[in-house]
Amino acid sequence: MNPTVHDISQATVLVVDDTPANLSLMNDLLASHCRVKVAASGARALKIAASDTPPDLILLDVMMPEMDGYEVCRLLKANPATRHIPVIFLTARADTQDEQRGFELGAVDYITKPISPPIVMARVRTNLTVKATADFLRDKNLFLEQEVQRRTLELQDIQDVTILTMASLAETRDNETGNHIIRTQHYVRALALRLQGHARFAGYLTDRMVELLYKSAPLHDIGKVGIPDRILLKPGKLEAHEFEIMKTHTTQGKEAIESAERRLGKTVPFLVCAKEIAYSHQEKWDGSGYPLGLAGDDIPIAARLMAIADVYDALISRRVYKPAFTHDVAMGIIEEGRGSHFDPDMVDAFLEIALTCKAIAERYANTDEELARTAHA
Repeated sequence: MNPTVHDISQATVLVVDDTPANLSLMNDLLASHCRVKVAASGARALKIAASDTPPDLILLDVMMPEMDGYEVCRLLKANPATRHIPVIFLTARADTQDEQRGFELGAVDYITKPISPPIVMARVRTNLTVKATADFLRDKNLFLEQEVQRRTLELQDIQDVTILTMASLAETRDNETGNHIIRTQHYVRALALRLQGHARFAGYLTDRMVELLYKSAPLHDIGKVGIPDRILLKPGKLEAHEFEIMKTHTTQGKEAIESAERRLGKTVPFLVCAKEIAYSHQEKWDGSGYPLGLAGDDIPIAARLMAIADVYDALISRRVYKPAFTHDVAMGIIEEGRGSHFDPDMVDAFLEIALTCKAIAERYANTDEELARTAHA
């Protein structure tokens, strides 16, 4: 229980002095007001202060053998476990320089002997009240920090669940994708981490952004929920007019995420990133992609990363209109798209992490057949 301005009876004061008579005097003065502990040496005082039941205030003599009061105070303030305990020097040394030194070491007060009992009690009471207030505020701040951390983790969990739930809606519409959304988000993170040191991308690819990219990547095909089954699930290549409808999944994905933002009533960073990926991951470096025909650096970085991850995974996966290619063949096709389909620097980085991507594909393979094919690529 912390002492208050009205009640210091639950507070503990440690008196440190090498003279038994002084210890007895201070015990007689304080005992009727608060709990008292005594220590006849600096070493003993440090041990008591660092115990499981530390004092609320220390009255410390300066002139003691082996370890003087100044050194005791310095050690108390150097220890995180005891630095918050207020120290009042109680000494016969009345020189201004001695007093200044005491305050510089972190003492809250300096009382010279011979003491005036009413003055000592007034200063003890004042400093115990200040200590109680400081403890309360420190505990309150700790509670608030822990609560903020808990709420932050809770929000992160909600983000993760929301993204995976939304992504699963698209995945259940397309029964061929399997672990596609899981693999692609891992490719995106691996590629982003590889590019963190690149001059063109270092400013964008902070650790926080890499995490947002990883979380947002599963929403790249969220717009497929709006594609009719007769097109999305067609067992064969699409006709030209059907492909035009399929291409609208980028716009529908962006609009779905914008709708979520409107419901929230504010812009959320991870949804902004998800929106860029969903809307622009089908754009091509040379401007021949869709929906806007963006080219080069006009294509958002997030979408460029997703484009490579999405195409690579589509190449190594079986579809009704094509067989699955081996890892090496897929990497060769990605390399051929350098400077036309994909950002050249991103392709170079993707080729550098080829083994990492292969390992991701093997870890999250849909079937044993796919695992065997990837492993023997």
